[in-house]
Amino acid sequence: MKALKYLFALLLSSMMINAEAQEKYFSVLGKVVDSATGQPLAGASAFCPSTTYGTVSNADGNFYLRLPYGGYDLNISYTGYQKQSIRLSQTTQVPDTMVINLVKQENTLGEVAVVASNEVPDGFSKYGQFFLDNFVGTTENAKSCTLKNPDALRFFYRKKTNTLKVLAKEDLEVQNLALGYNIRIALDSFNYDYKNSIYQFTALTFFQEIDTTEEVKEEWKKNRARTYLGSRLHFMRSYYDSTLEEEGFIVEKLEAGDKAEKITSLYDSMQVERDSSVVNVLWDGKYRVSYKSVLPDQKFLKQFKLPSNTRSQPTLLVVNGGFVIEQNGYFYDQYDVLANGYWSWKAISEALPYDYLYE
Repeated sequence: MKALKYLFALLLSSMMINAEAQEKYFSVLGKVVDSATGQPLAGASAFCPSTTYGTVSNADGNFYLRLPYGGYDLNISYTGYQKQSIRLSQTTQVPDTMVINLVKQENTLGEVAVVASNEVPDGFSKYGQFFLDNFVGTTENAKSCTLKNPDALRFFYRKKTNTLKVLAKEDLEVQNLALGYNIRIALDSFNYDYKNSIYQFTALTFFQEIDTTEEVKEEWKKNRARTYLGSRLHFMRSYYDSTLEEEGFIVEKLEAGDKAEKITSLYDSMQVERDSSVVNVLWDGKYRVSYKSVLPDQKFLKQFKLPSNTRSQPTLLVVNGGFVIEQNGYFYDQYDVLANGYWSWKAISEALPYDYLYE
């Protein structure tokens, strides 16, 4: 009898554990079709940018993804068609099978001709290292990063505006042997303004784990943890969990003349609103985020002409009307949160996917 009671308790415990595990994931089932004909598109790419989650549609245009709780942008693409992006989370109301209608892309030959007139012959030899320093980065991790297909890059310089534009004719492939990822990057554009020393780029990234020995994986685990601390992902998750101060972050509001005032009540109704599974941050304007638990890299201090004895990692945020944070650290709208300073300096070589778990 005691054995039966023990067995029942064991089975009940197992069921509870399985139920908890299932609650931490949600499923996405989709079908990709031509918008005009309704015919399925086999081999369409379906992936969540800045994660390791992605797949391709089968012969019937169907695909399936199982995602941990949190927020994602599901990106659907197929050669010759316009891309689609769908915001998802465990609370999103979607049909059992989403039907994604892709529209055929029209060639904008006029725009291509105008841009091509400014293309720099053998542009990589002239601007390649400059691009890598700003896009991949100059951190310690960057030394272990390799751009596998540099021939995919095209460089355009406009003398009149003293600006550089970089495009890619195919997805870029970056191997990061410091963190253990192969990163596929759909680069929309990279722009640099030489007059004001300002650069910006738009790109979608997809991470794939590199398979190797357990010894190397253990080293990558340590490197990822070091990279995570103080990162944008760390900040967003800490704000979601209401643990910013405990995790080592200080936030200041910059007023007129960039006078800084520390925000002491980061979680009151003037700063955030909680709605079901998200945190709505009510910021607007300029903010300085400092991470004090790890000293800044001396390369960063030198580049930004900061004192060598600076004790924290500073980032300047310009927020336009607030943003929303999901529990995995994903936030939106990302174009409404511009970062300059430590977060932007770390670049692609320090990037981690949203499904990374700090241990």
